[in-house]
Amino acid sequence: MRRFSFSAALIGLAGLPLAAVAATPATTTTKAVPATKAVPVVKPASEGGPAAASIPLAPAVLGPRPRMNPKVAPTAATKLTPGVRDLIAPNSLALPNKPEMVRIQQLRPLGLTEILNLAEVNNPNLKAIASQVDQAKSNLRAQLAQWYPTLSLNAAALPSYTTGQSSRQVGAGPTGSGTIARDGFDATLSAQYALINPQRVPLVAAARDQYEKAKFQYVVSLRDLRLQAAQAYFDLQQADDQVRIGQESVRASLISLRDSKARFQAGVATKLEVLEAETQLARDQQLLANGLAAQSIARRALAALLDLPFTVTPTAKDSARVMGVWNASLSESIVAAFSFREELDQAILDISIANSQANSALGAVQPFLSVFTNFGYNQFNGQTGDVTGVQTSGNQYEATFGAKLTWSIFDGGAAAASSRQAKQLAQQNRYQFSQRRDGIRQEVETSFYELEKNNRDIITTSREVISAREALRLARLRFQAGVTTQREVVDNQRDLTNAEVRYSNSVTDYNKRLVELSRRTGLNQVMSCSAPSLSAVKPAGASDVPVEPTPLIPACRAAASGAVF
Repeated sequence: MRRFSFSAALIGLAGLPLAAVAATPATTTTKAVPATKAVPVVKPASEGGPAAASIPLAPAVLGPRPRMNPKVAPTAATKLTPGVRDLIAPNSLALPNKPEMVRIQQLRPLGLTEILNLAEVNNPNLKAIASQVDQAKSNLRAQLAQWYPTLSLNAAALPSYTTGQSSRQVGAGPTGSGTIARDGFDATLSAQYALINPQRVPLVAAARDQYEKAKFQYVVSLRDLRLQAAQAYFDLQQADDQVRIGQESVRASLISLRDSKARFQAGVATKLEVLEAETQLARDQQLLANGLAAQSIARRALAALLDLPFTVTPTAKDSARVMGVWNASLSESIVAAFSFREELDQAILDISIANSQANSALGAVQPFLSVFTNFGYNQFNGQTGDVTGVQTSGNQYEATFGAKLTWSIFDGGAAAASSRQAKQLAQQNRYQFSQRRDGIRQEVETSFYELEKNNRDIITTSREVISAREALRLARLRFQAGVTTQREVVDNQRDLTNAEVRYSNSVTDYNKRLVELSRRTGLNQVMSCSAPSLSAVKPAGASDVPVEPTPLIPACRAAASGAVF
């Protein structure tokens, strides 16, 4: 079974530098020999073809019963890093019952590395999946117990006391009666071992495959959790960007409204220009309100994923930026995904489990042979209850050795039907493997093409932002010179806002597709972007205008004031 090594730093997600790291093939020889003869599965004549003759089959590549290789399996963090140790998850059964218990008292800035660490340690769903692995292990141990002898103790009287009356008459003689008063002790120790059990081997094989399948599921869930945490962090960065864009738009609208009012008071502008500026200000305030709401929702969604304390809300420590460039080609990404995805190993294990179930069903009508030994001990004391009233006491023991044979010679065809059903399930799992394989390829191709589209979007929207920013500057100069109207300024300002929103969305979508490709292929072939060189001096301009908070008017009043009668 071949695997591609997968660094825990998913595109720098664990704090490692972003660099083009080629996937290193790692080969494992951990293959289990089938414990029982595999049930043959007839291949349909329509399956495959001459063109597919050179393509290897999955059992030959992954193994007929794939096993998790601990050397390449990712492991979740078990301890929080020093910077976030106070953010340990609350008790799983904790349920706040007072408002102050859920009132936000702290906004904690977190980076992507800290987000991943918190997700791996705190996330309750990952803990539940880990519990399922333990359950499968316990089930395997229970099935392995069939290879051991059983020892039981049966004490029917520990002790017992019997009392009563008895009477009897022999022929025409006198009738006799007596009293029964007897106490005793009776125990049997039994040992048994199954020499032949046709169902034992397939049941153990199925339990072992289920255990391996649970371990694969844990790895899949861990990688999905890392992807979800990274995408939730990118969503939070995007929401922060929306707030920033909304604030800048409100500042620009305040400047436009100030200029239009000044020109109107000077008699060189009309009331229409003032109304247009006020309308644009209302639009930008709505944009800011939407951004603030999205920011709060994104923060709490991330807090729920990380299972943070009830009074803590996470914030993004870093601003949104392009994470890097994907270096692998599409064909390399697809082949890497086929070798990397544990979902394919799980599908192969489903086939093996169904075959084991078929063998177990056939074993129900085969001979069962076991050997046993019993050791019994009995002690009694008291009256026997006959007319003589003789007092008796004593003890006895006995040992029994033997063999027991059980053979269901005819069951009406139930075992054969159950075995046939399991074989049909194995065939169904073969088709589901094909479906999952095609789905994996489609996922990789979708992410790859979406990444290319988002890359082009970044190029076009960045040019759009630069052009719109310059157009707004020129429109302001023309308006101040009196050669244009407020409408031109408002239109250019709206174009700039829309361009910045589209640019922010394209950066966020690009980063999401980047981590999706790493998750779906197991490759870390990402070349990091060089950090932009920014001036340490804050540029003067519209950002110096303060944004005053807008009072929250009840919806009924707001709707009535905006209605047209």
